[in-house]
Amino acid sequence: MRPDVLNPLFAETETLEGVGPKLKKPLDRLGLTRLRDLVYHFPERFVTRRAVGTIDEAGQGEQIVVKLLVIEHRGGRNPRAPYRVLAQDSVGNVLSLTYFGRASYTAKKQLPVGESRWVAGKLERYGDMMQIVHPDHVLEEGGDTLQRLCEPVYRLAEGLTQPKVAGLVEQALARAPELPEWCESGQVEREGWPAWREALRRAHGGEDAAARDRLAYDELLANALALMLVRADNRQRKGQPLKGDGSLRDRLALPFPLTGAQTRSIAEIEGDLVQDTPMLRLLQGDVGAGKTVVALAGMLIAVEAGAQAALLAPTEILARQHYESLRRLAEPTGARVALLTGRDKGRARESTLMGLLDGSIDIVIGTHAIFQDKVGYRNLAMVVIDEQHRFGVGQRLMLASKGRTAPHVLAMTATPIPRTLTLAQYGELDVSKLDELPPGRQAIETRVVPLARLDEVAAGVERHLASGQQAYWVCPMVRENENDDTAAAEARYAALKERFGDDVVLVHGQLAPEMKDAAMERFARGDAKLLIATTVIEVGVDVPKATLMVIEQAERFGLAQLHQLRGRVGRGSEKSTCLLLRGDQLSETARDRLALMRETQDGFRLAEEDLRLRGGGELLGTRQSGDSAFQIADLDQITRLLQVAHDDARLLMERDGGLEGKRGAAARVLLYLFERDFGVKTLRGG
Repeated sequence: MRPDVLNPLFAETETLEGVGPKLKKPLDRLGLTRLRDLVYHFPERFVTRRAVGTIDEAGQGEQIVVKLLVIEHRGGRNPRAPYRVLAQDSVGNVLSLTYFGRASYTAKKQLPVGESRWVAGKLERYGDMMQIVHPDHVLEEGGDTLQRLCEPVYRLAEGLTQPKVAGLVEQALARAPELPEWCESGQVEREGWPAWREALRRAHGGEDAAARDRLAYDELLANALALMLVRADNRQRKGQPLKGDGSLRDRLALPFPLTGAQTRSIAEIEGDLVQDTPMLRLLQGDVGAGKTVVALAGMLIAVEAGAQAALLAPTEILARQHYESLRRLAEPTGARVALLTGRDKGRARESTLMGLLDGSIDIVIGTHAIFQDKVGYRNLAMVVIDEQHRFGVGQRLMLASKGRTAPHVLAMTATPIPRTLTLAQYGELDVSKLDELPPGRQAIETRVVPLARLDEVAAGVERHLASGQQAYWVCPMVRENENDDTAAAEARYAALKERFGDDVVLVHGQLAPEMKDAAMERFARGDAKLLIATTVIEVGVDVPKATLMVIEQAERFGLAQLHQLRGRVGRGSEKSTCLLLRGDQLSETARDRLALMRETQDGFRLAEEDLRLRGGGELLGTRQSGDSAFQIADLDQITRLLQVAHDDARLLMERDGGLEGKRGAAARVLLYLFERDFGVKTLRGG
């Protein structure tokens, strides 16, 4: 059970003053559903303002607070024209307070002619007049504005304003309880860290590195502890030792010989499977490195030993693709392979369920449907999870209840992860690496093209499609607002549909899953020739005839992501091309990134370089695609603090008696605070 002291933090945002159904919607869009989410919704930056007596004292572009007398309102007839309120400072300098759109209603209310107001905002020049566009604050008395000389700027969704979010955060902080100290006292003193509640207050109040570090460390420590508990629990569980005799694997007819890396990984898996503690291994392989064959070899070992194996895929399309390729590969071995997804109904479903129960099906492939309560197995002893990041440790524990004993787990990921971060995301797994490409794979030609040559690119795509090939066109990610992603993709789709008609399909995150699946399937079958998408296509789909990838505004993506997207092509024997369309304004980092993409196709090298190029300030490439293990710790903090947190977690487990004792009890609170309580649950036997 969650400790009572945390209850105030897990209360819904509706319990705050001023939050009704209308405000709840934008809060939900930002993922702010509980007070806990609000206290951790840190400002993206801070605005520092200066109080001035007259505008002569301020420079252009400066954030100021100044007292003004309102002299005239101009505008109102044309709703598109700006609405201007003229005001003067104490020595008679006139400036314009400028509003656009519906904000003019606010201006009329807040700025009556003949009265003085304190105004906060950014001073700019427009023609020969100074102006402040959409002032941040307009108040009758200066007190409050003058106290806000350093003000947080939060990420917003439509329907929210900065003052509104700041007010809600303030309410949530006021209700936050004092929590026991889970950090080691020596560490707190050495770093000069404030206590948890004080750290939160400071992180919202201004640029406070010690407070932010402490809060990031809390998250890293919670993660390390949970992973250690799962690992320790795994060691105590009994697995089923699986010793294969090679009879099925010898019959595999592979299109080309195994690489050294594949042979090594299979041997590591085989070594794990003969133990009686369940395997927890991560198979990291670059796009196209042949992970599927390695996974199949592992599953066949289980079948040779008289047990069953399952492969869990993140989407229905991927499950079908795995099924097709594994069934083809496994055919000569005689192992029986079945598919089970949420879509399967009626007799077909019944017969699959019976086959799993009586053991006549050896290997099942599917989505989460394969672990529903109604699905029983005769002897499930091994589970392969594709695209590890979509499945939390909690789901892995759920798997453990399906077999007679805890099943062996092999997780596969095509995202090459830098060494520093492997520990963070997969601290409790052993790692096998596929760092060689199978023979016969051609390098993908990568070119960087200015966006200004868009017409030539579209003509090139037309020639490409006419030759019977298929292509992807990926639209940029617009971070501020996910709806803009959709807008960018939809605009490009509309333009290209005019040119190519029904040969074009569109896929983005806002589409209903069945529409997304239907569009992907049309493309996979070859009925559609061009797939326009946001980054949702990063993971998975295998379309051998797709040999051209166009990535628009490539400078906006991290290296890891560009590499993942490029890996969607080059799947067949044909030569493939990737065009990176770049804007005019390129930062030094973006230039380096695009140059590296041209230079190498080694995902592991790109992952390390990505880490180096991004430095501390920028978010992880994995964070952008939603699979970072962390919400609070940024890259710089992970690099500096992760090892310390890991060592501290180990110390707590080994020296301080785990979660017993005073610090152990505080650590339990920490695990529940970060919803890593699956770690605590392992202590009670799952």
